[in-house]
Amino acid sequence: MRPEVVTMADGGGGRAAGELVAKTFLPHLSNEHLAALSDGAILPPIDGRLAFSTDSFVVDPIFFPGGDIGSLAVHGTVNDLAVSGATPLYLSAGFIIEEGFPLADLRKIADSMGRAAKNCGVLVVAGDTKVVARGSADKIFINTAGIGVVPKGVDISAKRVRDGDAIILSGSIGDHGMAIMSQRKGLKFNSPLQSDSSPLNGLTAEMLRAEPDIRMMRDPTRGGLAATLTEIARASGRGMVIEEDAIPVGENVRAFCELLGLDVLHVANEGKLVAFAPSATVGRVLSAMRAHPSGRDAKIIGTVGGAEPGVVEMRTSFLGRRIIEALAGDHLPRIC
Repeated sequence: MRPEVVTMADGGGGRAAGELVAKTFLPHLSNEHLAALSDGAILPPIDGRLAFSTDSFVVDPIFFPGGDIGSLAVHGTVNDLAVSGATPLYLSAGFIIEEGFPLADLRKIADSMGRAAKNCGVLVVAGDTKVVARGSADKIFINTAGIGVVPKGVDISAKRVRDGDAIILSGSIGDHGMAIMSQRKGLKFNSPLQSDSSPLNGLTAEMLRAEPDIRMMRDPTRGGLAATLTEIARASGRGMVIEEDAIPVGENVRAFCELLGLDVLHVANEGKLVAFAPSATVGRVLSAMRAHPSGRDAKIIGTVGGAEPGVVEMRTSFLGRRIIEALAGDHLPRIC
């Protein structure tokens, strides 16, 4: 009988590797494309412009309130495609697993990925598994790449951002980063912190249906809202002003940030987006967002213009102004 942990043989390409794929991954991820177990997936023709994205996930801990590394890997790549204006279709998944990793945990991750992919309406059509020696990695790392199709008339680009555009945030910020950090610190709250890891493709589809001329979308993951807005400001060459009091933040998240001395604007999110919409149509976009579960708390948090080109300013609760900048590094490593 084989041990109930991953062994070096599982990455060797022989019978053990085949058994790992057949018994651990295929029951949760299989479809007609993946079941062929070819060196590459042969996919049907796609009518439209292709969007392609890739991301790697090294989150610690791998299981956290609201998700795990498996569902996060699916959501992360699906969301990158969605905020590019694409309908996500296909994913690949690559696993780097440390020798000794429990098979029970690997099955849980594969099951979580399968359920997340089904919920997002995408297929995992290609995959790869590598096993490294004990001590050469930390449990498990996952890379996902995704393909989607961009509908005609949709052009999501920072270059299209204009003065007067409204800046919309889909919901509260900081939930994912603080949920991960609370697990690392072993802190507990009366209302537990929970990651916002979730798919955004249903929300973006409704937004684009209401207003195909949305200028720009981005999901504020690593670096948080601050990094996202400063990147867009610099890429667009436009200044921006946001309102501190308009930015939704959960009470537990706010309290935990204050406890650790962190600025919530720099904390990662995994189920929120920022959108830039023309002022004339922002009402339609906001209504469409609030009608969807992932955008029911959407708010206008600012406006393009009113600051120097490439600069983001925030009107504070004390009626002052401060410049928002991205951090030089990451104060929450391995957050995704």
